[in-house]
Amino acid sequence: MTAAEIRASFLDFFRARGHEIVPSAPLVLPTDPTLLFANAGMNPFKEIFLGARTSKYPRVADTQKCIRVSGKHNDLEEVGHDTYHHTFFEMLGNWSFGDYYKREAITWAWELLTGVWGLPKDRLWVTVYRTDDEAARLWTELTDVLPAHVLRFDEKDNFWEMGETGPCGPCSEIHIDISADGLGPEWVNAGSPELIELWNLVFIQYNRRADGRLEELPSKHVDTGMGLERVVAVMQGKRSNYDSDLFMPLIEQVAALSGRAYAGEDAVAMRVIADHLRALSFALADGVTPGNDGRGYVLRRLLRRAVRYGRTLGLEQPFLGALYPTLEKMLGPVFPELGERRATVLRALQAEEESFAATLDRGLALFDEVVADLRAAGQTVFPGAAAFKLYDTFGFPPDLTALMAREQELGWDQDAFDAEMTGQRERARAARRDGAHAQEMDQVAQLVQQGLQSVFTGYDEETTREAEVLGLLDEQGQPCDALATGAAGLVLLERTPFYAESGGQGGCRGTLTGAGAAFAVRDTQRPAAGLILHQGVVTVGTLRRGDRLEAAIDTDRRKATRRHHTATHLLNHALRETVGAEIKQAGSHVSPERLRFDFNHYEALTPAQLEALEVRVNDSILEDTEVRTYEMELKDVPGSGIVAVFDEKYGDVVRVLDVGGYSRELCGGTHVARTGEIGFFRIVSESAVAAGVRRIEAVCGRPAGDLARREHALLRRLAQRFSIAEAELEDRIEQLQAQNRQLERALKEQAARQAATAAGDLVNQRQQVGDVTLIAAFVGEHNLDELRAMMDTVRAAAPDDVIVLGSASEGKACFMAAVGPAAQARGLHAGKLVGAVAKKAGGGGGGKPDRAQAGARDGAAAPAAIAAVPEILAATPLQSL
Repeated sequence: MTAAEIRASFLDFFRARGHEIVPSAPLVLPTDPTLLFANAGMNPFKEIFLGARTSKYPRVADTQKCIRVSGKHNDLEEVGHDTYHHTFFEMLGNWSFGDYYKREAITWAWELLTGVWGLPKDRLWVTVYRTDDEAARLWTELTDVLPAHVLRFDEKDNFWEMGETGPCGPCSEIHIDISADGLGPEWVNAGSPELIELWNLVFIQYNRRADGRLEELPSKHVDTGMGLERVVAVMQGKRSNYDSDLFMPLIEQVAALSGRAYAGEDAVAMRVIADHLRALSFALADGVTPGNDGRGYVLRRLLRRAVRYGRTLGLEQPFLGALYPTLEKMLGPVFPELGERRATVLRALQAEEESFAATLDRGLALFDEVVADLRAAGQTVFPGAAAFKLYDTFGFPPDLTALMAREQELGWDQDAFDAEMTGQRERARAARRDGAHAQEMDQVAQLVQQGLQSVFTGYDEETTREAEVLGLLDEQGQPCDALATGAAGLVLLERTPFYAESGGQGGCRGTLTGAGAAFAVRDTQRPAAGLILHQGVVTVGTLRRGDRLEAAIDTDRRKATRRHHTATHLLNHALRETVGAEIKQAGSHVSPERLRFDFNHYEALTPAQLEALEVRVNDSILEDTEVRTYEMELKDVPGSGIVAVFDEKYGDVVRVLDVGGYSRELCGGTHVARTGEIGFFRIVSESAVAAGVRRIEAVCGRPAGDLARREHALLRRLAQRFSIAEAELEDRIEQLQAQNRQLERALKEQAARQAATAAGDLVNQRQQVGDVTLIAAFVGEHNLDELRAMMDTVRAAAPDDVIVLGSASEGKACFMAAVGPAAQARGLHAGKLVGAVAKKAGGGGGGKPDRAQAGARDGAAAPAAIAAVPEILAATPLQSL
């Protein structure tokens, strides 16, 4: 069976047993900020397991996209070296939300593996949690597994937890023995590549609190996960996942591009490239862009590793984009986003590959600098901290740094490097546990346990309503029965017109008032579906559970926010229509004052494009088009033309915002009834916020009118200052700019003449330092351009000499060096020489062997640094410079 047939067989099996087949959630899950990427099949269903939201379907099955780059489940350095570690993988799973439990999960797993797929029963081993007598009994009662092949293990192997907090429970794993002669029970969970875990059946019945306590969930659930890559390799009789048809088409193409055979160390490089391309492509298609932190940094790191391995195969030019069509052909039918986002993915891969060349060179320069310092200090071990910086900042694999160190006859401090890596992992783990989310999940669990839910009623113009206080939380997030005057806390109402922050729209403000009590709402949050928490402070009296209150939102803020939210959708549509259909939202925020819209694009928008966007949005406003909303099932969205945002969270049933049939997007926010209510739209700015991500900030309604009035007032003041009409301002500015350019040109010419005169004098200041004829001088206050012109003049008059010039400009030091052919032949390097000079002034720099420049922050230190040039040349062997 092919991988596609195996995936389809799994889904068909569970469809026939009453499961709804749902699409994979995106790799970025806003429901869980502790995760950079979805790393397990259950991630999208976490709120359901907690009881914070319900699923329309009690049984579902899917294949979930996952990325793992660290932690106990994956070691990045093992990818490509062993047979089964991957950064990107598909997790096949079947789920029961309070429906069936252990009996059905065990029966169906065995039936699929042995009855449908025909795996040998005597090669399958089953593990259960050490105290799970029920699971152990069911395996022997319901299946014909060999009783001796049912083993018990402790928490490390058979108690599943997604993270430090959240849903968890005992699990039962199915392992398969793929060795030639068969292995015994001692090999189960021993880490052998010949006896591997195939399928994990998790019986979720607890929630792990932030303080470590386990508490029973309202309902018991089943969560199973089977890595597609692993089961495909088993079904296809391959010893390595990489030898299956999920990887070999990519590996074969890498081999063809490089002209190398798939063998030895080259095979490792090819496997890494194939693996990393999969992770990069899916993350980019889901809207993640390479960057310097968070998930963006994960992508950048993976891409740099892939490119570095490509270099070992002789692939000097960008090559990842050439592999993408093969990946799209393989997986595009299952994941249509690969085709829909093709242009964006290819552009990102190309841009990042091109930029890595400079990064690689800077990393090599750092390596050379560290080696030079070690030589000067008489040390012989390359430090782990420097190796970690090369790894973490420049993407140098540690084995590459170790190899380079050995070539320099230096040792390698593996322990120090490992300590740096451990420190990074601990910091990341601490950041994931850090407070806010753990406390939030505790709040969710506490409220869910009480069966409390809240309903938003503000879609239909409702701004006030009476409602009962269902729950109160104090400032520390702990349940309480009352909040007194001055106390901050959270209020949960049975029904509320307050919109909770989500989808980029800020939470509502307003008041909650009742008999002798008042609560000022400063924000509204929704930690989970059905839980709307009013955050604020009691201003009058005492608020108690069970009180009846009137909830009243700030209507002016709601109206202004609605204008900006609907305008954001019009802008999104206008961008795809005006700039490119591949434009995809990368984030947004709407408030009463303005809107902010981030989108994937690699170039600044031109003034003409920005003007076209404004015109298109304002035309939509003037058309006064009806804004409709309706609901549909999430599974029906793909292929419908309706736009969904990659990092928004959706339930089984979603809300569609439809503006005139041309702008159709999933959105749970509040909006105007007709576009004419927006009034007027103005773009305030367009800028870059990250590599491949642009941001537009805009205003509409009253803020747009205020902006126009300020601009008109500025034009009037400027026109009055020049005593001309407003329409003549542009011509007058152009005249002033032309005059300014003419004056600047004259000043530069004068400075060049003065520099040439001074340069002529410098030639007469030659001095001999050993075998080197040197001209070294501090020339006073000159900027870098003037210093460069002076260097050109001196060099033309003395082409065989070594020349080092320094100047001061705006408080900073500038240095330039030139080395003639004879000195170069004896090993003198201009870049190293000018770097040594700049170092005397607390700066640095470098360049080519014949010419280079450097700088330092302290211009006052430049004369002393130049004076030290003869000493530098005399004291240091030429080949070291």
